Amino acid sequence: MLSNNDPNFWEQRYHEGTTPWDLAQAAPYFASLLNSPSAPQPGRTAVLGCGRGYDAVLFADRGFEVIGFDFAASAIVDATCLARERGSSAQFLQRDIFELAAEFPSSFDYIVEHTCFCAIPVEKRRFYVELVHSLLRPGGELIGLFFTHSRLGGPPFGVTPAEICEYFEAKFQILSLAPVTNSVPARQGEEHFGRFRRL
Repeated sequence: MLSNNDPNFWEQRYHEGTTPWDLAQAAPYFASLLNSPSAPQPGRTAVLGCGRGYDAVLFADRGFEVIGFDFAASAIVDATCLARERGSSAQFLQRDIFELAAEFPSSFDYIVEHTCFCAIPVEKRRFYVELVHSLLRPGGELIGLFFTHSRLGGPPFGVTPAEICEYFEAKFQILSLAPVTNSVPARQGEEHFGRFRRL
């Protein structure tokens, strides 16, 4: 049986069409954020676990210099096609995100998180925090849409807002972490949005 640590696990999901994390659109909250007075200023941005690229293309369309990373080759192919169809500047690379630190040290103003943190094994969450810290420039931000569900099993693995703060507070200033009110119907009441600044 394939592990979710294995890129073939995710590749198989794309081939089978079992990709419930794929909204076939950018996350509604990200669209709201980028239309709001509190929208971050454009900068160099990495989207971790980018899937088919909808969030990455949204940020690129708003002037961000975006690279999306994903384990699955099919996701990268689909995301690249989406960017081409939309005339987007977003770029996509197939990578194990936990190997990015050597290639992209302190390279990004922003990391965009959406259904990546919940997909990795719970025992690797602290490594994820270290990864995000290492990829961001000093003062850079994690812009995160966290799946805060309480269902058994996974992936996606559940997490509470308090646990998110516990994971990140040693290396990040927690600027905000609040419930999302405009989630897609299947995730109503199960998402929190946070902005964390790298210390």
